[in-house]
Amino acid sequence: MSNKTAVELLSDLRAHHISAVELLEQTIQHAEHVAETYNPFSIKLYERARKAAAHADELLAQGLGGPLCGLPITIKDSQWLEGVPCANGSRTQQDFIPHSTSAAVKRLEEAGAVIFAKTTCPEFCLTGTTSSELYGVTSNPWNIERTSGGSSGGSAVAVAAGAGSMSLGGDGGGSIRIPAAFCGIVGFKPSFKAVPREPCFPSWSTIVSYGPMTRSVADARLMFSVVAANNTDNAYLDALAAHAQHPLPLVGQKIIVSEDLGIAPVDDDVRQTFRAVLHLLEVAGAEIVHDHPHLPSSVVAWATSAHYDSWSFQKEKKTPLKGLEKGTLETLHFGASLTEDEFNAAEEHRAVIHAAYMAMFERNASSFFLTPTLGLEAFKHTRRYPKYIGSTKITNPWLDWVSFLYDANLTGMPACALPMGLGDEGLPLSIQISGPLGSDAAVLDIAEHLESLIGWDNSPKDSLKESLESNDLTKPQTGPETRAT
Repeated sequence: MSNKTAVELLSDLRAHHISAVELLEQTIQHAEHVAETYNPFSIKLYERARKAAAHADELLAQGLGGPLCGLPITIKDSQWLEGVPCANGSRTQQDFIPHSTSAAVKRLEEAGAVIFAKTTCPEFCLTGTTSSELYGVTSNPWNIERTSGGSSGGSAVAVAAGAGSMSLGGDGGGSIRIPAAFCGIVGFKPSFKAVPREPCFPSWSTIVSYGPMTRSVADARLMFSVVAANNTDNAYLDALAAHAQHPLPLVGQKIIVSEDLGIAPVDDDVRQTFRAVLHLLEVAGAEIVHDHPHLPSSVVAWATSAHYDSWSFQKEKKTPLKGLEKGTLETLHFGASLTEDEFNAAEEHRAVIHAAYMAMFERNASSFFLTPTLGLEAFKHTRRYPKYIGSTKITNPWLDWVSFLYDANLTGMPACALPMGLGDEGLPLSIQISGPLGSDAAVLDIAEHLESLIGWDNSPKDSLKESLESNDLTKPQTGPETRAT
């Protein structure tokens, strides 16, 4: 069952080929192996999940239940679930228990999803890798010596290793797309405000989007259809319904492409693989146009906005710096060094970035922009960022190693990362398709075409068979809810 997509599992549940309780127990069995090997879980919620699965079976027996009824999934440690600890990766918050549930998480449970664990993230979700003094290191299932990416690293690892076919991530500066890229899965950052988040932590409130992390685009679309909501700006659910009936064709579709934005460092294997995908697109009948927004790196604007905001939230606490990790302190000290004028200038620059993208789409008569997701494969755990990408040394103060990702957060555009092949070291490489604010359904259409052309094997990297061979997990795991160590 760990080799099946969410869509396939839901079909099995509806056809009564397996019960929700049976599926959950198989998932828990595999999750125990995955937890021991890669450490993606911050909190296990097995007993809570068992009750939810039993209720799902009652509904399924009557032909009832929502679109995710009985499906085991995970959510991120930073996301609020009433009555469940929400440490946000920090020892300083491990006793915080929210009295309410995030709107997105609530939508998942209302749709029948069975949340069996929360996943690891770095302290306050501030880095692009996933390790913390509270939870330890979360390893990449492709190579346990390599980073899973972050900050939604635990979510990516759980999905990539087959411990649940869906996880809800959060992305304020690539935090869905970085780990999706490094772990070889689909990561979709929806348009800003497409997915309601509150109640939630207030930090980064103008750039974060919650979104799907899955092993297929179809699963990502399904999950997005559950957590998304129409709002005053865009009718996301209506667009999804319309595209379900009439998905965009690839033939004749004009797609703007750039392998480096004119400024981004990129390894040679990423360039070569990206170009190979472009050839596939052209053969399939898409029209390729080489262009980019003609902007400098947005890392300064992003880092100024994000870190000033982080400190603005943290400084309101009684002891804002007590007990925090060294890397977190460095980030917050940087945020504290920024002035309100610098923050306001960075916020104003977001309009410049948005205008440049709109001009690019308009001059090319296209609504799709294709780039690599990252310029490299996953690097070793011993670093918080790579030393080099290509011939470019990554140095302080800006550490600009995710150049392709900031703009979607600063403009609010949707962006979908999906695997495009393996690099020279045998680790996943990823491609990103983005579009104007509100074009989520269309972006997912093109992502699914890309997925089909690339032909990526989306079965879990760590199969259930492998776990059974290496661990005695033939009996369902029982016992109280526990924290991962």
